[in-house]
This record gives sequence, C-alpha cells and structure tokens, in this order.
Amino acid sequence: MQFLDEASIIVEAGNGGNGCLSFRREKYVPKGGPDGGDGGHGGSVYLIGDDALNTLIDFKFQRFYKAQNGQGGMGRQMSGRAGEDLHVKVPVGTTVIDEDTLEVIADVTEIGQVVLVGQGGRRGLGNIHFKSSTNRAPRRTTTGTEGDRRNLRLEMKVMADVGLLGMPNAGKSTLIRSVSAAKPKVANYPFTTLVPNLGVVKLGMHEHFVMADVPGLIEGASDGAGLGLRFLKHLTRTRLLFHVVDVAPFDESDPVEAAKAIVHELGQFSPALSERPRWLVLNKFDLLPEDEREARAQKIIQALNWEGPVFRISAISSDGTDKLVQAAYRWLTEQRRLEHEDEEALTREQEMRRRMEEESVARTEARLGRRRKRDDEDDEDFDDDDYDVEVEYAP
Repeated sequence: MQFLDEASIIVEAGNGGNGCLSFRREKYVPKGGPDGGDGGHGGSVYLIGDDALNTLIDFKFQRFYKAQNGQGGMGRQMSGRAGEDLHVKVPVGTTVIDEDTLEVIADVTEIGQVVLVGQGGRRGLGNIHFKSSTNRAPRRTTTGTEGDRRNLRLEMKVMADVGLLGMPNAGKSTLIRSVSAAKPKVANYPFTTLVPNLGVVKLGMHEHFVMADVPGLIEGASDGAGLGLRFLKHLTRTRLLFHVVDVAPFDESDPVEAAKAIVHELGQFSPALSERPRWLVLNKFDLLPEDEREARAQKIIQALNWEGPVFRISAISSDGTDKLVQAAYRWLTEQRRLEHEDEEALTREQEMRRRMEEESVARTEARLGRRRKRDDEDDEDFDDDDYDVEVEYAP
C-alpha cells in the first residue's frame, strides 16, 4: 500500500429542508387552518479515528464528501426527514486544518474519537408556527439554512513510542528490521527509506512498544531540504528518541559533525522536540577492529559532550540491540507509571505534547502560507492576453 501522510479534501454538510406552506383541507372541516410541517435538519460531517488505517491514500482518489440534505416539510403537520450524517474514517494521529483560515480544527489521537468538521443546516419552519389570534391564515415560512462547506487539509503523524533519528544510511532501517517484524527497504546508499515505517518491538507477553523509522535528515532539513520537514513532524508523537550515529561511515565523514548537524536541525524544527529524552546509539561497531571500538566511542561521546545514555550496537548482526530495547521498554513503563501516579508528571507530558504540536502546526501554517503567496503571485502574473495565440499557416 502506498504511504500518503498529507491530503486535501472538501466536506459539505447537508442543507436544512424548507418549511411547508399548507392549509388543512378536509370534508366537513371548514377553515381548517395552517398545517405546514417543518423541514428536516441537514446531515453533518464527522471524522472518526480508526486504528485500521495507517495512510491517507484513500483521500487521494476521493476528495469530496457530502452529507445528506434535510427533506422539506409537508402538509398535515408532517416534518421532513433529517439528512443522514456522514462519518469519514481517518487514521489515528491525523491533524485536521482548515485550508482557508489555517485554523487547526482538531487532532485525532484516539481510536473512536469523533470530530465535527461540517455542521448541517438548520431546518426551516412551516406556517403552522406563525398562526396567532390576529393571523389565522399565515402564509409565512422559513427556508432551511445551508450546511457548512470547508476545504480541509489532513496531515497524519505516526503514533509511536520511540523514534529513530539520524543521517541517511546511519542504519535506522536495519535497526528496526533487527528488533521488530517491520521489513523496510535496506540498501548501501543514502535515502533508502522514503516513507516512515512502524515496527512493533515485542519483548514478551503483553510487553511491547512501537518504533518509528523516518527518512534520514540532512543539513537544512528543518527548512525543507531533502525529505526533512515533511517527515520530521512524525517524531512529535514519540516519547523517546534514538539518535543513531554511524561510527564508520563509508564516505569517511566525521560522525561527530553529522551528529551535531542532526541536533541543530531538530532544534530548528521544534525546540520542544529537541528537549525530548534522547539516547545516543552508536551503530556499525562490527565494521571497526575490536581494539579501536571503545576509543572511537569515547571520542564521539567527548566531542558531543554527551551525558545521557549511550548504547553500542551492530544492527545488522543484532549485537547490543536486545539491551537497547529492554532499556527502552523499562524507561517507557516507568514514564507511564509516573504519569499515572503523579499529576505533575502528567501535566508536564501534556504541556510538552502541546508545545510540540503548536510548533509543528506553526511550521505547517508557514508552509501553507508560502504556498498560498506563491499561488497568488502566479495569479497576478496571469493576463487575459495569455489566452491569445497567434497561428501562422505555412504555405
């Protein structure tokens, strides 16, 4: 299945039905009076979080979603049928943005979460509502109102506990293949990974967590270089980051400079995300002679002034990976326990997620704003004469 994490759709709620103008007409009942019924309310459009979906590919082929209109009122005080609501399933982790106002409407983060994105029109009133002691035969009704119509942008962020961060060809895909059942493409060249991959790391019965592998970053990723900006957003849902560093790069580049570049891009994209707990994972130790491994590790750690956890692994042979995932599972379990028992810890986590989401949305709004400005400038360059074409016929 093709991975698609951004889509634009149009939703239109149903219009309300009009009220009915009618008078009672029965044999032996003179001057029966008004009996026009009300129209039905228009159907609304809702989005529902569904864990069975992991891509927005369906919205590439169907972009217009409309709820049912309300039925008009009828005589004999019969109201019209209300329009059926339309429920559209979206992946959990989808952010809904109004493309016209750049307002974030909702963030679908839970299975079964229901979000109203298009309010149905109100029903019109029949003439029965306007009778009075001085107006026995009212000819007044009201029409139903129009339903909302919105241009929406859907942006999906994968839901994972641990995110893999690193330069292209650092071994992130090999690591997720080694510790989970995920099978992303692995090859000996940069940018092998073009879309995020999710893998469930199972350690035992009811002991597991989700790991996300996103495309590698390059310098300038926070400003849109490479695949950076589009996929950095997927890391905003994670609790823990593994900073994977290639200790023996095939191009003989400096691992320290590469690691510093990643840290810089992370901070530029989201200061809150850069504050997330991050573990240093030194990969590809099997490519170094045994007597040089520890010296290389210490050199990198000292150059980075690293004070956090450090793990030395070889993802391709699975050396050290078990220790890494066991430590990650214990850390995640402890964090969830703290948030459950300590209200302050829960508040800190919620505040962190709020900040990351605001920063991610600000990036999205800026990108959409630049795109809109560019489109407006293109429109200004358009001239009616652009349609004029001179045709010369050669003899």
